[in-house]
Order: sequence, then C-alpha cells, then structure tokens
Amino acid sequence: MPRIRIPIYQPDLSGNEREYVLECLDSSWISSKGHFIQEFEAGFARFTGMPHAISVCNGTVALHLALLALGIGPGDEVIVPSLTYIASVNAIRYVGATPVFCDSLPNTWQMDPADVEQRITPRTRAIMAVHLYGGACEMSRLAALCARYGLKLVEDCAEAIGTRLNGRHVGTFGDVATFSFFGNKTITTGEGGMVVCNDSALDSMLRRLRGQGLAANREYWHDIIGYNYRMTNICAAIGFAQLERIDTILKRKTRLATSYRRAMTGTPMVFQHASPGESSSHWMITMLAPNASSRDLIRERLANAGIETRPTFPLVHHMPMYQDISLQLPIAEDISRRGMNLPSWHALGDEAVEEIATIVKAST
Repeated sequence: MPRIRIPIYQPDLSGNEREYVLECLDSSWISSKGHFIQEFEAGFARFTGMPHAISVCNGTVALHLALLALGIGPGDEVIVPSLTYIASVNAIRYVGATPVFCDSLPNTWQMDPADVEQRITPRTRAIMAVHLYGGACEMSRLAALCARYGLKLVEDCAEAIGTRLNGRHVGTFGDVATFSFFGNKTITTGEGGMVVCNDSALDSMLRRLRGQGLAANREYWHDIIGYNYRMTNICAAIGFAQLERIDTILKRKTRLATSYRRAMTGTPMVFQHASPGESSSHWMITMLAPNASSRDLIRERLANAGIETRPTFPLVHHMPMYQDISLQLPIAEDISRRGMNLPSWHALGDEAVEEIATIVKAST
C-alpha cells in the first residue's frame, strides 16, 4: 500500500501541551495526583455545563463506571444501537447486563426512539444514547421514554465533544454521560476519558469506584470493590491545554465539514443529517455511497493515493460475541454497508479536500 499522506485523523498539540507536561515532569507530579487533574475536571465541567466531571484513564472505563454507579448489573437489559463502536456494548457486558440492540434513523443515523420503545421489556433498566460521529440523538424523545418507563438514561458522548442540542451540550440530558479523549477525538489526552453527572451522591460513588473503592475519611480503607481507573496528571495537563483551544478547534471542524459538502456537490454521496436543534462537532465527517461496492471502490482509490479513510462501524450484533442472525435492523445495516469516514482533523486544508473530492467524483 502507498504511504499515507493524508491520515484519517491526527492530534494538534500546538498549544500549551508541551509546557504543561514539562511542568509535570519538573514537579515530579506525573501520576494520578497533581493540580492539572482538578483543573481539567473543573474546566470540562464548565464547558459541558455539568456540575461534576470525573476524569478517568479512557472512555471505555468511563462507560463501565457509569453503569456500575447506576447499579446496573446481571438480569438487567440496556438498549443500545448496534451501529456504534464496540466499547458501548462491551461496557454493558462488563457489569453483567444484557445489551438489546435497536435500529437507527435513516437521515441522522442516530438510534431510533420508536424502535427503542418497541424493545423495552420488564427487564429494561437503561437506554444508552450513543451520539454518533459528532451528531446527536433525539434526546427529548429518549428522555421522555425513560421518564415514562422509569429507566436510567446514559449518554455515550465519546464522539460528540462540543456537540449541542438547542444550545445545550450533549451529556446533560441523562443521568450520567461519558466522553473519550483518545488520540483521534476532538480534544485528546492520548488515552483518557471523563464521566459527567449532575448528582453529588453519584459523583461521590463514581470517584470511589474510580479509586479502588476507597472509603471516605479513613486512610487505605476500602469498603467496596473498586478499580484503578484514574487519569494521570500528565494526561490531564495535555487535556487542559487542549481545552484552552476547543472553541477554535470546533470552528475549524465546522468549516471543514462545510468544505467537504461543497466539494462533493454533484456526486451521489449523502452526508449525515443533523437532528432537530443540533449543532454538530463533526468528529468524523461521514458520507454514504450509493452502494457497498461503490464505497469500497472509492476507499481503494483514495488509499492508492495515500489518503486514509475508514468504513462506518460494522454492526455489533454481527460480531461473534453478540451475534444474533435473527435480528433485522435494516436502516443500520444499510448505513454500515455504504458509509465511510473521511479525513477529519480540524487543520486539514482546502487543497486536500479538493483532492479527495476529485477522486470521489472520478469513482462515482
């Protein structure tokens, strides 16, 4: 394969990241204590509009902690889209609960609230709303379902840092929400995550679970089973520096998404639509080809030119651990077959966008 000239994503560490990391090294505060942890948590809480933000070592453990803190476990069902990254579903199994897969909406590609309601049973304890590719689920409808049936609402915002609905950041509609700061996310700590909530008792439980179940006001006394899921001060220093520039990053992401749409005018490619009231963060700018074979041809020709792309997520219920050959999710299956992610880092230039569009046009 040709050398990758234009990657699918790359982090931008051109702010204060180096300065803050060197401060950690010079001070020797490199582990899970240090002022950057508190500053990053407080800054992220302000950015999202939630009173509590708990930093963790990655986005998957954030989901695990969220479900544990809500008391979800064996015998419980959690409704989740099949069109998602595997971590959303694995976390449900980590706590011993059963994932129940739902279909997606044809335009926004988010989980379909009507299909969600059809899958609620007496064993359903929660709905996990996964905000896909920087878009947003229809949270008013999902919140109404949770209120009607007495369910918990978990928001997986790993792909939606900066996404808002009617001016309100995603992650603020449910009982608890999680974020990821992996290297290809809108802001990064290398590896890292965050859990946010608006309940002080839940915040306290999340922090105890994160820190090996340490009891309050007694040194080295652990009265529940906990986990070592803490973020390091070095990772928090990088995250804090990234957060200082997040508004600029999001503006550039919006500009990039607009450039792609303009450049693809005249092609049969279909971009992800926004939910009502949505302001997308455009994490992964994604489009659907007319069919699976044309998607694969486009990706092959882009790869030959040194341009990296990704397919949309394979459906989780097709994977060996969760396979259910009887389950039919036609909308999600169609999106998964035809979709592809384009290079989406915010500093990508217009020349690269035009090159990508030229290859797409020649391939359709």
